Amino acid sequence: MQFAFNMFDQAIPHAFRNRFSTQYRCYSVSMFAGSDRSDVEKGGKIIMPPSSLDQLSRLSITYPMLFKLANKRTERVTHCGVLEFVAEEGICYLPHWMMQNLLLEEGGLVQVESVNLMVATYSKFEPQAPDFLDITNPKAVLENALRNFACLTTGDVIAINYNEKIYELRVMETKPDTAVSIIECDMNVDFDAPLGYKEPERQPLMSGYTSIGNIMQLFFLFCFQAFTGSGNRLDGKKKGVEPSPAHINPEDIKRGIPNYDFKIGKITFIRNSRPQPRRLDDEAGTSRFVAFSGEGQSLRKKGRKP
Repeated sequence: MQFAFNMFDQAIPHAFRNRFSTQYRCYSVSMFAGSDRSDVEKGGKIIMPPSSLDQLSRLSITYPMLFKLANKRTERVTHCGVLEFVAEEGICYLPHWMMQNLLLEEGGLVQVESVNLMVATYSKFEPQAPDFLDITNPKAVLENALRNFACLTTGDVIAINYNEKIYELRVMETKPDTAVSIIECDMNVDFDAPLGYKEPERQPLMSGYTSIGNIMQLFFLFCFQAFTGSGNRLDGKKKGVEPSPAHINPEDIKRGIPNYDFKIGKITFIRNSRPQPRRLDDEAGTSRFVAFSGEGQSLRKKGRKP
């Protein structure tokens, strides 16, 4: 019998021997007996029984543990991670949004299989209500909320909690596959327009004259012109008015005799100093000025030598 069991074990493919697959009765986290587990509702992980941990530890599965959840009756599929192994045997607890995606009721059967998923590089979300636009930084809020998730599946509607309010977002696209792992990854995030969002209608320009705001708008459009005022100078003079030239008496203008012998490249220095007036004695020819020819005087008289 031992030999036959070994032969049967060798006939099972290696991939099936290392895959965890079983069925559980699923309930929402609110049905979990014990302390408040509202933290499970804020993420994408489930609570499984301790026996599943014993089975998983005997298999050569990759970590972190990722699972595929399927409702065979409705053929709905999603993916998740595991948070704890503290559920009752034969039961697993799911977030409420995950049960809605799988169309499962309380106590319904769910197929749980271990899977390996590719690391996410891109994801696109569509908010399910326009009030999501009220968030100042939606990417930062989503990044913080996705820390409680392990996987993303295209088509799922996930729920995130922000400021005591639940926001639902549909996963429109994931790359490089329709189901990806978002644990320790660098993922680009994009958003579609929220469901039911309408662009604000622009009112005609000439309507609504009773509004003061519209009247002011019309005033600035048709009446206001920028930079049309007049400027002032610091020196008090008027802009654009040239100072009148001082009155010149024609008699003050002296006309000179041009140099008709001027040649290009030749510089002529003309002395304009007035000639010294002649002395009367020079005209008579009786005397002539000689420099330093006078006699000197001394304040102390010279004494006689003995």
